[in-house]
Amino acid sequence: MQIFIKDDVSKETYKRIADFSKLEIVTDKPSANNYFIYDTNGLSFVKDSINPKEVLHVDFLKGTLGWRLKRVNHERNLRKALGKTDKQLSIFDSTAGLLTDTMIFLSLGHKVVAVEQSKIIYSLVKDAILRAKNKIPELKNLIFLNDNSLDVYKSVSKGFDVIYLDPMYPSLNKKNKKSGRLENIKKILEIENLADCGENLVKDFFDLEYKKIILKRPLKYRKNYSNINYQVLGKTTRFDIYLW
Repeated sequence: MQIFIKDDVSKETYKRIADFSKLEIVTDKPSANNYFIYDTNGLSFVKDSINPKEVLHVDFLKGTLGWRLKRVNHERNLRKALGKTDKQLSIFDSTAGLLTDTMIFLSLGHKVVAVEQSKIIYSLVKDAILRAKNKIPELKNLIFLNDNSLDVYKSVSKGFDVIYLDPMYPSLNKKNKKSGRLENIKKILEIENLADCGENLVKDFFDLEYKKIILKRPLKYRKNYSNINYQVLGKTTRFDIYLW
């Protein structure tokens, strides 16, 4: 896959893109059906060249996530799910995605290891991290990996206070359909021939030892297991909490 450099960038930026993406950099618009674009806004992904303006882009400094980070004290449900604590928690985010919830965990002062299986999503998020690291000091407490989260957890499982599981919501969720976020991620998984293994991943993690699992699900979605210790309910989302 290629990265199309749309605007003039410095040699330092050019090298940074090449180093972390490991993809071919081109200065002419690619003929492929999907490709990356790098411009003054950072890295974006064109999932369909027929609609090149419909791109996926990640930004921690503005937009919805930037707004959430400015009002992190209002994230009551996530804070309740973590529980009252004065210590810095060690959290393993097994379904990192666009890091929407991990960024909240970091802003609350915790350490996070986040793992994303998609190379495309990882590249977009990694670029967003590099652009924001000087303005969001909490990013120093993040380890972000492109790998299989179950394999990573098995290799470094000791010491995590929380396993966070947020598998993709069902397509029937109207909010996700409206935003297009879910459909974008599904399309990317198709492009990379990656299976949506969310439900199986949940089961695999429950077969391991853990201190605490937080499972994020749509409010009316079926319960995965009957041994829930407690729940935190929002308007459209709930957090099922399981203690070992």
